[in-house]
Amino acid sequence: MARQSVSPQITANILEFVKTNEMRAGEHLPCQMLADAFRVSRAPVNAALKKLETMGVVRAEPNRGYFLIMDAAKVETAKPDAQPQHEEEDPLYFRIAEDRLAGKLEERVSENELMRLYDVARSRLLKTLHRIAEEGWIERLPGNGWAFRQTLTSRKSYEEGYVFRAVIEQQAMLLPTFRPNEEEFRKARAVQTALGQGGYETWSRAEIFKANNDFHEMLVACSQNDFFLDAIKRINRLRRLIEYHVTINRSRLPLQTSEHLHILDLLEAGRRTEAAAFLYTHIMGASRIKTPQI
Repeated sequence: MARQSVSPQITANILEFVKTNEMRAGEHLPCQMLADAFRVSRAPVNAALKKLETMGVVRAEPNRGYFLIMDAAKVETAKPDAQPQHEEEDPLYFRIAEDRLAGKLEERVSENELMRLYDVARSRLLKTLHRIAEEGWIERLPGNGWAFRQTLTSRKSYEEGYVFRAVIEQQAMLLPTFRPNEEEFRKARAVQTALGQGGYETWSRAEIFKANNDFHEMLVACSQNDFFLDAIKRINRLRRLIEYHVTINRSRLPLQTSEHLHILDLLEAGRRTEAAAFLYTHIMGASRIKTPQI
């Protein structure tokens, strides 16, 4: 079964895909094609399509899959809420994360090894491993083996990652090709506002990390330069594991979200140079707060 926290995002991704490709009522939405496009398994895509069926956007046909009921132009009103459905914190997930960071787990592990180590049933273990795979720091091998992917694991590499992000994100914003995306700004503003107005107290660590990751990747995407965007996505994937090792200071999140909203305000006012300078300061400020905890 797909995680609750994944399905809403995939639902939004499918709607965006429909709009971008200007799809028409009656067109087919193949599950595998969507899974490949979003780099996830079929399970969260199926869950999202079922959600869209309840929303009246698609219809399911036996043995054929899902088909659009409405044209792309009418999909705008069917978007899911900005605030995620909150997931339960998974103790097994964080035990695996901590043990990997501590060097207690080898690069390659088997399901049987992990079942014995954590004293859990295979179904329980697989649910957690699939979540980790969706987040990009483990991948399944043939058989019942799994391999951890490269991540940032030291204080030095974590700090260097922040410096890299600050430079790349600032320069991406200053590129001549940078174009504010009104629709993406609107969605980011909604998420950041929800996070700052109470979400910071109730959202899980994974949901908070994703909301802020998405914000920064959205800004870099506005540069229209795939090399900058690929670089930021890679460093964000590498730092995901160690981020969960850092204690979240939830009291600071309202300030963080207000800074995100300030960046949007500056860009929408045409003050791009000022926004880029503020973005650099914002990222390095987060580094100074978080790095000492590693």
